[in-house]
Amino acid sequence: MPKVKKAVFVVAGFGTRFLPMTKAVPKEMMPIIDKPIIQYLVEEAVEAGITEIIFVTGRGKNAIENHFDKNYELEATLVEKGKHTLLDNVEKISKLANFAYVRQPVQKGDGHALLCAKPFVDLPEPVLVIFPDYIMPKSNGTLKKMVQFYEETGEPVIGTDFVPESEVSKYGILAFEDTVNSEIVKVTDFVEKPKTQDAPSNLINNGYAIITQDIWDLLSSAESTVSDGEIRVADAFINLIHSGKHLYALKSVKHGYDCGNPLGFLKATVDFALDREEFNGDFKDFLKSRV
Repeated sequence: MPKVKKAVFVVAGFGTRFLPMTKAVPKEMMPIIDKPIIQYLVEEAVEAGITEIIFVTGRGKNAIENHFDKNYELEATLVEKGKHTLLDNVEKISKLANFAYVRQPVQKGDGHALLCAKPFVDLPEPVLVIFPDYIMPKSNGTLKKMVQFYEETGEPVIGTDFVPESEVSKYGILAFEDTVNSEIVKVTDFVEKPKTQDAPSNLINNGYAIITQDIWDLLSSAESTVSDGEIRVADAFINLIHSGKHLYALKSVKHGYDCGNPLGFLKATVDFALDREEFNGDFKDFLKSRV
């Protein structure tokens, strides 16, 4: 199978759940300690073998482009002040991958945003797609496992997370069967925000996917036939399944963080801080004092 070398990061959304903060700052640039959310995901993608990254952006997202570009003035200042560790951390960002940017001119759904990147994809090459609300624990090895599965089978695969039963009504829930192994299952349907008693599982799509030409074709077909309303990636997945083709999902080993909402973002910040030695003393003591 061809290697997965290209990724599309869809970062065109308004981030309304974090207003007024996101009126001027993209939600993807909100920091978990000293690194923006988007950088954690880019670094994991690069570790999984990605060498080219296309960002689908929108108005007000220039900070993302600036972050992954060089900053000669800042770097010169760090050299002058002898701050070599900080210099290394800054310089490596622009070297992570080859970056390109395309805008979604009008917000017509996540599928439409993804289609904005299609001219930069050499079909039928496989593409890793990231909607960067979710951060999974690095120990899960989520993106590496997804890439490995595709390169072994040639089949599209999505990432998942599990949520408590009390929260299934907030998400699109996966129905699945035929466990391939301890972590891979075959998806049979998506159920959008079901009632608790109607949910087929507690697995949600975490916004990660490796897609094939079939998905691009379904999205393009939707674009040509839908004059009004949104073009949704989930609909393309559902149509793929209903056409008799396969879609697989990687089950999460450890629960991730929905950084698209304030509570998930706060949980990620606390857990990431406690995993770092410099915060594991005073910060932990502070938390204990508050609870």
